[in-house]
Amino acid sequence: MSQTTALPAPLLSRLAPGLALAAGIAAVATLAQQASGIAALNPMVLAMLAGILIRNARGVPGAAAPGIAFALRPVLRAGIVLLGFRLTLEQLVEVGVPGLMAIALTLVATFLFTKAAGHVLGVDRKLSELIAAGSAVCGASAVLAVNTVTRARDEDAAYAIACVTVFGTLSMLGFPLLAGVLHLAAEPYGLWAGASIHEVAQAVGAAFAQGEAAGQAGTVAKLSRVMLLAPLILSLGALARRSGRCEATGRAPMPWFVLGFVGAVALNSAAILPDALHGPIASTSAFLLTTALAAMGLETDIGKLRLKGLRPLALGALAWVFVSVTGLGLVLAL
Repeated sequence: MSQTTALPAPLLSRLAPGLALAAGIAAVATLAQQASGIAALNPMVLAMLAGILIRNARGVPGAAAPGIAFALRPVLRAGIVLLGFRLTLEQLVEVGVPGLMAIALTLVATFLFTKAAGHVLGVDRKLSELIAAGSAVCGASAVLAVNTVTRARDEDAAYAIACVTVFGTLSMLGFPLLAGVLHLAAEPYGLWAGASIHEVAQAVGAAFAQGEAAGQAGTVAKLSRVMLLAPLILSLGALARRSGRCEATGRAPMPWFVLGFVGAVALNSAAILPDALHGPIASTSAFLLTTALAAMGLETDIGKLRLKGLRPLALGALAWVFVSVTGLGLVLAL
């Protein structure tokens, strides 16, 4: 028995410094968001920015590398699996067939458009794919999840997250102003916000700015859009295997954790879990994803970001305009 309990000790001692650093940054970012009282302020983005600041101002000890790598993989994937407990199949039903069509078509069109525009602009394929995912689905969470298949550099993921955060914030501020100009009723406006704005918090904040009915429609639409993250990742993994893109091992990535995400959605839809567990699970998922973002920041070299230039930023802007206009057009048409 003593031998069994002693075995993990060397591994834990190797992981502890990096995990403690990333988790500590995540905790501070979460507390900062709570203290601010601004619901749309994303602690994941705060954690990433703090990690970048530490990495580039003070450097990261070599002893922290194993724990940081662990936070970028198993911790991240566990957070994505738990994200499934925020969603139910009933939410898809509530949106209705026209609403679901508008959401799905906006997502697919935005992803394909951004990939094509990235090719035209000369942006690296992997970075284009991450910006496309963040713009089409759900911001930073989508970038993190899709990167398990895309396998881009940490600097690429950080750049993509910065892009979608900036433009999602502009949508959060601009959509409520446009609602009056466009004479949108509450439900169509909420669907537009949920189908087009990048981050969950940004979409929900913009939707509730126009009242309770718009807020509810926007929240359900956005969570339905998040649910489409699973088929997107599985499709990208299948395309990678078909095209022969793979790592040095000779195997293309298979995102098995997505099955855990789908299983979590199924369990939540079946109402098996007690209501008392939903809050702690949501908090745990958010903290794990925030820890992963802190680790990504700790791996990000600003010097390498500068080398990418303005083309990826232009791509993020094009994706932002496209998803906003397409989402509005489809919501009004369907």
